[in-house]
Amino acid sequence: MPAVGATVRGHQGMVVLMRFLRRSGTFCRPCGTSLHRRMTADTLAQGWWGPLSMVITPFTVLANVLGPRRAFRRLGPPSAGWRPPLDPGKRVLLRPAALVVTLPFALVLLAVPLLIVIGLLADDSKPPKLSVGNCVRNNAAWPRQDLEAVVCGSSPGQYRVSQELTSPDETCTADGPEIPYIAYPEYSATGHTLCLAPVR
Repeated sequence: MPAVGATVRGHQGMVVLMRFLRRSGTFCRPCGTSLHRRMTADTLAQGWWGPLSMVITPFTVLANVLGPRRAFRRLGPPSAGWRPPLDPGKRVLLRPAALVVTLPFALVLLAVPLLIVIGLLADDSKPPKLSVGNCVRNNAAWPRQDLEAVVCGSSPGQYRVSQELTSPDETCTADGPEIPYIAYPEYSATGHTLCLAPVR
C-alpha cells in the first residue's frame, strides 16, 4: 500500500489481424509504472503494422498516459509489502522498442532545420541573361566564365557585350581587343556566341 485499481492496455498490429491487450489489477506505484512503461513501449513498436492499427495505436498510448499512468503518479512510495515492488525501469521513450517511433520523428525534426540551412547556404541564383550593351564582370579567371551583370562604370575590370554572333562564320570585330566566348544558354537569351569588350 498505497495501491490503486487500473487497467493498462496494449495493441499489436499484424497486417490483416490485430490483437488488443489489457492487464487489470491493483497496483502500487512502482509495479503499475513498470507495467505501463513495458506495455506502452511494446505498443509503440508493435502497434503500427496494419491499416486500422495505425489509428488505434495512438489512442491506446494516449489512454495509458491519461488513465493508469496519471493514477500511478498520484500514489506515494509503497510500504508494508510482502515482496519487493517491481523495478519501473527506463522511461517509455528511452527504451529500444520506442525507437521505432522516436527515431523517425527525431530524423524529421532534424531534417527540417538542416534543409533550411542548406537552402540558405546554397547559391540558387540563376546566371544573368545578357544582351548587347550589358556590362559584366567575370568572377573567374579566363577562359572560365562566372559572369555577373553590373552597372556600367561602377567597378574596374568590366566588360561590355559588344556583339552577338548569330552564325558560326561570324567573328568578333572592334577597334580594340575583343574577348569572344561561347555563350552558354544561361548567359545568352538566344544561346548565341557573345563578344565582350573591355570597358575603357
